[in-house]
Amino acid sequence: MTEAGSSFDLASYCLAPGAPDDAALAVVEADGGAITLDRAALRAAVNRLARALACRAGKGERVVLRMANQVAMATAFLATARAGLVAVPVSPQLRRPEVEAILEDADASLIVTLTADDPVLTGLQVPVVQPDDLEGTAALPVVGADDPALLIFTSGTSGRAKGVLHGHHTVLGRRPIRDAWLGIGPGDRVLHAGTLNWTYTLGVGLMDPLAAGATAVLAGADVEPGAWPTLIADHGITVFAAVPTVYRRMLKYGDPSVLRTGPLRHGVTAGEALSPHLWQAWRDATGLELYEALGMTEISTYVSSGPGTPTRPGSAGKAQPGRRIAILDAATHRPLDAAGETGLLAVHRSDPGLMLGYWRRPDEEAAVMFGEWFAGGDLAHLDEDGYVYFHGRDDDVLNALGVRTSPLEIERVLAEHPAVNEVAVTTTANAEGVELITAFVVPAADVDDSDLLAFASHRLAAYKLPKRVVRVDGLPRTANGKVQRRQLRIDGG
Repeated sequence: MTEAGSSFDLASYCLAPGAPDDAALAVVEADGGAITLDRAALRAAVNRLARALACRAGKGERVVLRMANQVAMATAFLATARAGLVAVPVSPQLRRPEVEAILEDADASLIVTLTADDPVLTGLQVPVVQPDDLEGTAALPVVGADDPALLIFTSGTSGRAKGVLHGHHTVLGRRPIRDAWLGIGPGDRVLHAGTLNWTYTLGVGLMDPLAAGATAVLAGADVEPGAWPTLIADHGITVFAAVPTVYRRMLKYGDPSVLRTGPLRHGVTAGEALSPHLWQAWRDATGLELYEALGMTEISTYVSSGPGTPTRPGSAGKAQPGRRIAILDAATHRPLDAAGETGLLAVHRSDPGLMLGYWRRPDEEAAVMFGEWFAGGDLAHLDEDGYVYFHGRDDDVLNALGVRTSPLEIERVLAEHPAVNEVAVTTTANAEGVELITAFVVPAADVDDSDLLAFASHRLAAYKLPKRVVRVDGLPRTANGKVQRRQLRIDGG
């Protein structure tokens, strides 16, 4: 990678733009105030901590970061990269067995946290330290673009979390994200609703704003769903990022009309499919665009709409400029030529945003590499203009009565019914053990099953219609808002 040269690290790349007194990082507190660091202060904090970390761990060793959205978390992430270490961000919500599994798999050398008496970390064999207690001024190693920088553990099809390893060059692969999807530059203030243990937030909420010379804004405390519009307006946010669920709850519990006259230019969303109904409701309420993107931990977002790519309801957008994508036949793994054919969505392995590989999982890595293409299991088709339509995961496809069906397709249709607030579709077994398509619905109003299915029948083939409708108070989700379909059960089942 000639652009990076012999020495390159993602932290220095992100911290380079901007004047010393430009605002770099802001963390909004529960009382509405914010802790803000300018570029000079953030650079100094990162360099100090990097030299201190280099006294405790050597180049390439893994450092677990267990903190919430705080200045210390952002600083520690950048400092590990600057020190040539590999950051392993984990959620503060993980319980001890989950943390122990990651520590063992990552073979971590250090845990950085702000909570000295965290019971989850008490008695572990791996040293636990706090950033302010670290001292030392070790020389920093020479780091290259292809050196490992980030190890993210994500849900695997085997039921065990697997590590996705990224190199420092991943930040170069984020240029199309900043330009084509976010559309940001100096002077912007980008707020992400997620947490920094998630790649979506680490990228869009931290690395992208910093690398663009903008200000990265994070929520340091839980935000009530209805409070987001006011927070966005009060803190001069120009681009807001979240999962669709956050936008849905903003519309339900908040007053998004306050955003019509503020500096917000648009919202962006990823992590789950954006329904055409929600997209239109957001536009009607705010007068602003909502740009969707499709991605995965292995490459972040690489398909999107954006300021230069008009949104098409039901589509995540087009391949970002500079990206090479293809639809592969699920059986032969060869690119399909015809538009409209559904297959595995693949990205070219030359993309700098692509992972280095799965951590110590050579068999699983081999299962997603097909010649010059990487395909992580997403099913999609392209239309004649290159817009991508997502059909769910290859390992998330329903198999009911011998017919394979995408749950996302069914969910998108049911979600457009005015009496449906949220919906998730999976299969459940009846008394005979037959798997039946089942819709778990969070209702917004009373509706008969027959009316709901009649509504869906105008958009779905008969074999795709749910055989069961179950009303629930809420859907099980991860800490970052993704629906956990496998946790959906019928009482007694």
